[in-house]
Amino acid sequence: MGYNRRDFIGAGMTAAAAVFLTSMDLFASPAFPSEKAAAGFSLKIMAPYWGFDGSVTDFCKKAKQDGYDGVEILWSSQTAKELFTALKTHQLEVGFLCRGDEPQPAAHFATFQKVLHEATAPGQQKPLYINVHSGKDFFSYEDNKKFIDFTLGYAKESGVPIYHETHRSRMLYSAPASLPYLQKNPNLRLTLDISHWCNVSESLLEDQPETVNLALSRTDHIHSRVGHAEGPQVSDPRAPEWKTAVEAHFAWWDKVVALKKKQGKPLTMLTEFGPPSYMPTIPFTNQPVADQWAINTYMLQTWRKRYL
Repeated sequence: MGYNRRDFIGAGMTAAAAVFLTSMDLFASPAFPSEKAAAGFSLKIMAPYWGFDGSVTDFCKKAKQDGYDGVEILWSSQTAKELFTALKTHQLEVGFLCRGDEPQPAAHFATFQKVLHEATAPGQQKPLYINVHSGKDFFSYEDNKKFIDFTLGYAKESGVPIYHETHRSRMLYSAPASLPYLQKNPNLRLTLDISHWCNVSESLLEDQPETVNLALSRTDHIHSRVGHAEGPQVSDPRAPEWKTAVEAHFAWWDKVVALKKKQGKPLTMLTEFGPPSYMPTIPFTNQPVADQWAINTYMLQTWRKRYL
């Protein structure tokens, strides 16, 4: 019959994908079909520059073509002129990632302040928000709290919302480590990338619902990457083997969106499936097992159908 091993494997994968499409279609259905959002609610979806193989100009063009509202990019004074030109050309919003990386708290904090001031300088497009990688997992509570105190004041001064990301190696690297910061700093606002917490806890956080719910209530920006017990990113959220992890993440995101719709407040989301080595690769070739941009565009379309 000429039906070789490659044909067999390909047919099996196609069949599995077809079966899973039915369950994935559920996430592309409206999450709250009978509920009307309160005035003031909005959802803007951002494209990640992380992993894009091309110039900032090409990136902004592609993000606009594929239907994104804006882009999120690491602040860099070196590419700022090109970026602001491209944003204007393609009528895109922008969110910046700002951070320090030094292992010494004082030097780290100085860099952190410097890049935040640069990203909000007068005379350039005002960012929709700033997402920060704040502090380090090995800094003391007192040293990390300086980042919170500074951003609370600077957000008011600059008029730009500032969100602290739940990110490994940073201040909010895990659910239990984040809890004291959330409890003692009621005005702390989050970028929720809960995939990191799944990875650190080696679970889907089933045993920490109180901490998770507190974090959801403080969330204003979401990085919609799906993590799992053994890593921060599933290979492809459309694959059937990741059904449980995908369902868990959408359940968390549903709660955040429902709260924002009830409150009449804005929400932003970044489709943040990353490149290798976040994306698993084929041994000896380092070739990614899936198409990063295609997955992120899929998340964009799913979010629009589900929540708008």
